[in-house]
Amino acid sequence: MGIALADTAAEYGASVDLVLGPVSIIPRNSLVKVINVTTAESMASECIYRFDSCDIAILAAAVADFTPVMVYGKKIKKKEAELLLRLKPTTDIAGTLGMKKKASQILAGFALETDNELENAKDKLLRKNLDIIVLNSLNEDGAGFGHDTNKITLIDRNNNIDKFELKSKEEAAKDILDKIVSMIK
Repeated sequence: MGIALADTAAEYGASVDLVLGPVSIIPRNSLVKVINVTTAESMASECIYRFDSCDIAILAAAVADFTPVMVYGKKIKKKEAELLLRLKPTTDIAGTLGMKKKASQILAGFALETDNELENAKDKLLRKNLDIIVLNSLNEDGAGFGHDTNKITLIDRNNNIDKFELKSKEEAAKDILDKIVSMIK
């Protein structure tokens, strides 16, 4: 979805920096500047670094909420005792950018939900100081990860809700960007 948004934004004439985690596809639009990252922390660092100079930030990546406390550089051998894995929270990119956001910036986030979808998405929109949130439901066939399609619901800061049918990710990207463009003062 992030790549579809980057390609579409570039087609709309935007200057696009795409902070991109490990994926098997790349943007088709050569005007998209790709910044490759491999960890949640490197993604957070790149997003925070670039945020002050952007007009619109769209946070489409599904960044892990937790990361291992210890990372081993080699295989962990099997032992008779159980293995306990300790995790620590990763940087909350949306929350961090929401606290830094200027009135002139638009911050868009995503919420992938399975239960109380609309309520949870609205809560995230408020907690993270977003201007708009894109709700994806894991309960919808063809939506979310592993598909070339998506079914989205857009919720803006004024509690306007727009529900869309299942579409290609490129068509969903246009719906998202058209909504964002309509919010520019």
